[in-house]
Amino acid sequence: QSLTVSTSTTETVNGVHEFKICGYSLAKGVGVGKYVASDTFMIGGYSWAIYFYPDGKSPEDNSSYVSLFIALASEGADVRALFELTLVDQSGNGKHKVHSHFGRALESGPYTLKY
Repeated sequence: QSLTVSTSTTETVNGVHEFKICGYSLAKGVGVGKYVASDTFMIGGYSWAIYFYPDGKSPEDNSSYVSLFIALASEGADVRALFELTLVDQSGNGKHKVHSHFGRALESGPYTLKY
């Protein structure tokens, strides 16, 4: 009687990308659904991009909100990811806006992002 053993390892890769929007006040007012995109960047062997909508993505945002998205730019891939997006207050008042998914309950797990 022979014993066989196998192991499954899930690897976690951490990375940070800073997307600086110079002239933000000039971008405001471009119109709902219009975005500014970061360059694509590599983390964990996958290509990613950040999309920033100064007047929001949808008409119901009423131009009162900004929208910010992280997108998987690698074709044909499904990647499970947890992410945190931070809008940095450049006025020096320290009123940064952080939207984090690291606090999600384990049972809901990471998001699956598709190209």
